[in-house]
Amino acid sequence: MKRVRSLWFAPLFVSFLVLPGCERTPSEPPAGSTASPAADASTPPASLRSPMPPTTPAVPPDVKAPPADATKTPSGLAYRVLEKGKGSRHPAPTARVRVHYSGWTTDGKMFDSSVTRGQPAAFALNRVIAGWTEGVQLMVEGEKTRFWIPGNLAYGDNPRPGAPAGMLVFDIELLAIE
Repeated sequence: MKRVRSLWFAPLFVSFLVLPGCERTPSEPPAGSTASPAADASTPPASLRSPMPPTTPAVPPDVKAPPADATKTPSGLAYRVLEKGKGSRHPAPTARVRVHYSGWTTDGKMFDSSVTRGQPAAFALNRVIAGWTEGVQLMVEGEKTRFWIPGNLAYGDNPRPGAPAGMLVFDIELLAIE
């Protein structure tokens, strides 16, 4: 019985803790908070959001074949710099890089894109198709380049099921050499 009498103030104490928060409307941030009214539980914190909002890149107008002004390497890789980079350092053949990219077949079908996923990709250059290994080494950080990769430097003309055949076109942005 003593225990019951000594806890009579507990509901009153809890109401002092809870009720001040009930005065806010759902769109108001807590007192002292720097959150915007638009931020709510359905919006992930900035640290968890994608560094680039997902978009669908347009099909390049020159997807069918490299233009006359494209640079060609002895292997048959063709490329054109779309945006110059900031640095002077090129990745080594085994370097780990972080990139944004989109890839198309020559009929204009996009088959893969980190841009549409909104997340850059990271990998070692010796773990990708030969055209990427050769091409990305020509780039510097911050550079965006379009590559026309012949089938023999990609997945071939008769690739494994699910892989695109023949020449492929990639827009690659080298974000970082890790």
